Amino acid sequence: MKTFFISTDIIPIGEFKQKISKWFKSVQETGQPLVITQNGRPAGVLLSPEEYDELVYRKSFLDSVQRGINDIQKGNIYTTEQVLQNLVKDRPKD
Repeated sequence: MKTFFISTDIIPIGEFKQKISKWFKSVQETGQPLVITQNGRPAGVLLSPEEYDELVYRKSFLDSVQRGINDIQKGNIYTTEQVLQNLVKDRPKD
Protein backbone atom coordinates (compact mmCIF):
# COMPACT_ATOMS: atom_id res chain seq x y z
CA MET A 1 0.00 0.00 0.00
CA LYS A 2 1.14 3.52 -0.72
CA THR A 3 2.48 5.87 1.95
CA PHE A 4 -0.28 7.61 3.86
CA PHE A 5 -0.12 11.38 4.42
CA ILE A 6 -2.21 12.84 7.25
CA SER A 7 -2.10 16.33 5.71
CA THR A 8 -3.63 15.31 2.38
CA ASP A 9 -5.20 11.87 2.75
CA ILE A 10 -7.82 12.60 5.44
CA ILE A 11 -10.93 14.61 4.59
CA PRO A 12 -14.29 15.25 6.23
CA ILE A 13 -17.32 13.65 4.64
CA GLY A 14 -18.81 17.04 3.72
CA GLU A 15 -15.76 17.92 1.62
CA PHE A 16 -15.78 14.44 0.11
CA LYS A 17 -19.43 14.81 -0.95
CA GLN A 18 -18.82 18.21 -2.53
CA LYS A 19 -15.95 16.97 -4.71
CA ILE A 20 -16.61 13.24 -5.00
CA SER A 21 -15.50 13.03 -8.66
CA LYS A 22 -12.24 14.79 -7.84
CA TRP A 23 -11.49 12.37 -5.00
CA PHE A 24 -12.26 9.28 -7.06
CA LYS A 25 -10.03 10.56 -9.86
CA SER A 26 -7.24 11.35 -7.39
CA VAL A 27 -7.36 7.90 -5.78
CA GLN A 28 -7.36 6.20 -9.19
CA GLU A 29 -4.45 8.28 -10.51
CA THR A 30 -2.21 8.23 -7.44
CA GLY A 31 -3.16 4.95 -5.77
CA GLN A 32 -3.23 6.88 -2.48
CA PRO A 33 -5.97 5.74 -0.08
CA LEU A 34 -8.29 8.40 1.27
CA VAL A 35 -9.65 8.36 4.83
CA ILE A 36 -13.08 9.95 5.11
CA THR A 37 -14.06 11.27 8.53
CA GLN A 38 -17.44 11.92 10.09
CA ASN A 39 -17.69 14.02 13.23
CA GLY A 40 -13.89 14.03 13.40
CA ARG A 41 -13.55 10.24 13.45
CA PRO A 42 -12.57 7.84 10.64
CA ALA A 43 -15.73 6.60 8.92
CA GLY A 44 -14.40 4.99 5.74
CA VAL A 45 -11.48 4.50 3.40
CA LEU A 46 -11.53 4.93 -0.35
CA LEU A 47 -9.06 2.70 -2.21
CA SER A 48 -8.30 2.23 -5.88
CA PRO A 49 -9.49 -1.10 -7.29
CA GLU A 50 -5.85 -2.18 -7.70
CA GLU A 51 -5.05 -1.45 -4.05
CA TYR A 52 -8.14 -3.33 -2.93
CA ASP A 53 -7.25 -6.34 -5.08
CA GLU A 54 -3.71 -6.32 -3.67
CA LEU A 55 -5.02 -6.27 -0.09
CA VAL A 56 -7.41 -9.15 -0.77
CA TYR A 57 -4.63 -11.18 -2.46
CA ARG A 58 -2.19 -10.57 0.41
CA LYS A 59 -4.82 -11.50 3.01
CA SER A 60 -5.60 -14.72 1.14
CA PHE A 61 -1.89 -15.56 0.85
CA LEU A 62 -1.20 -14.88 4.53
CA ASP A 63 -4.23 -16.96 5.56
CA SER A 64 -2.91 -19.84 3.44
CA VAL A 65 0.54 -19.59 5.02
CA GLN A 66 -1.04 -19.56 8.48
CA ARG A 67 -3.05 -22.71 7.67
CA GLY A 68 0.20 -24.38 6.61
CA ILE A 69 1.94 -23.36 9.83
CA ASN A 70 -1.02 -24.64 11.85
CA ASP A 71 -0.86 -27.98 10.01
CA ILE A 72 2.85 -28.30 10.77
CA GLN A 73 2.27 -27.54 14.44
CA LYS A 74 -0.47 -30.20 14.58
CA GLY A 75 1.78 -32.73 12.87
CA ASN A 76 -0.31 -32.83 9.69
CA ILE A 77 2.69 -33.26 7.41
CA TYR A 78 3.54 -35.63 4.57
CA THR A 79 6.75 -36.60 2.86
CA THR A 80 7.13 -36.01 -0.85
CA GLU A 81 6.87 -39.75 -1.39
CA GLN A 82 3.59 -39.93 0.53
CA VAL A 83 2.13 -37.11 -1.54
CA LEU A 84 3.20 -38.77 -4.80
CA GLN A 85 1.72 -42.11 -3.69
CA ASN A 86 -1.59 -40.42 -2.89
CA LEU A 87 -1.63 -38.66 -6.26
CA VAL A 88 -1.00 -41.92 -8.11
CA LYS A 89 -3.62 -43.72 -6.02
CA ASP A 90 -6.24 -41.00 -6.62
CA ARG A 91 -5.49 -40.60 -10.34
CA PRO A 92 -8.45 -41.64 -12.49
CA LYS A 93 -7.96 -44.91 -14.33
CA ASP A 94 -8.21 -44.74 -18.14
